[in-house]
Amino acid sequence: MRRHTLGHFVTLALTVLVAALVAAAPKPAKVPRIGVLLPGVSPTAPDGPQHAPLQQDLRELGWVAGQTLVIEYRWAEGHLERLPALAADLVRLPVDILVAGGNAAIAAAQQATRAIPIVMFDGNDPVGAQFIASLARPGGNITGTVDAGPAMAGKLLEVLTEAVPQARRIAVLYNPTHPGIRAYGKESLVAEQALGVTLQPVEVRQPSDIEPAFQSLLREPPDALYVVGNPVVALHRQAIVDFAARHRLPAIYTGRAFVDGGGLMSYGPSLRDMAHRTAVFVDKILKGAQPADLPVEQPTKFELVINLKTATALGLAMPPTLLVLADEVLR
Repeated sequence: MRRHTLGHFVTLALTVLVAALVAAAPKPAKVPRIGVLLPGVSPTAPDGPQHAPLQQDLRELGWVAGQTLVIEYRWAEGHLERLPALAADLVRLPVDILVAGGNAAIAAAQQATRAIPIVMFDGNDPVGAQFIASLARPGGNITGTVDAGPAMAGKLLEVLTEAVPQARRIAVLYNPTHPGIRAYGKESLVAEQALGVTLQPVEVRQPSDIEPAFQSLLREPPDALYVVGNPVVALHRQAIVDFAARHRLPAIYTGRAFVDGGGLMSYGPSLRDMAHRTAVFVDKILKGAQPADLPVEQPTKFELVINLKTATALGLAMPPTLLVLADEVLR
């Protein structure tokens, strides 16, 4: 009887000891999950290079994908109507932070959650779009980086006319539904008058509009082309570059990825730098910062990239002044 009682006592004591040890053992840290919502194609595809460095930048900040955090990507492949459902999918997982590229994705993320922190990448007029209260004190659950605004339009046209001084008619490939396009239009009109050129608007609202846009350019051939960046244009990046080369049309773009693909030249904010700043925002929020207290950042680094091989194929002699100013010349 004693032996039986003693056995029960030992078993009970061991059970209590094991339970205490389990309770005292450090619990595995929760691995944060980052959702990345993109209007274009997969970030690992050739058409998504501006987003690919995010994982590398986070690694440099101590966050290793697959070990200390998980990154979930969702992309709309140029079909912006898919973004709300994709954002809702990320919220359901759930994610701890949502990184949204461009206004359409930011709006979809905002619609999906007012609680999960949202980090903007390349937002446009976020105050006017009612994403934030102000750049300095965003309030709410959204912060991040924004683009350079409509002032870029005049600078792009100025660079293009310096490269192609004989250009008098410049086609502008743009999406009239793109956020802030009215402000861009006003800036373009000012530049048009100052530079003595005529702007020829060519609309691309959705992926199916790209071929009709090409036909419009063939019916009224311009002297040069200015491509305003947006998700639909990004989806057809290589097709646009190839069209310009085939028809010997000098073109300027807002992103260097076009130039890497054979385009003539680009001028705009360094997306690589903006991607790094996006990772910094994610890092700060993961460490406890609140989006409402993190001022929104505007680009501080701009880059002019020229493809000299393409210039030669087009029969253009690039002005030495532009070559000196270029951050990179592809030969």
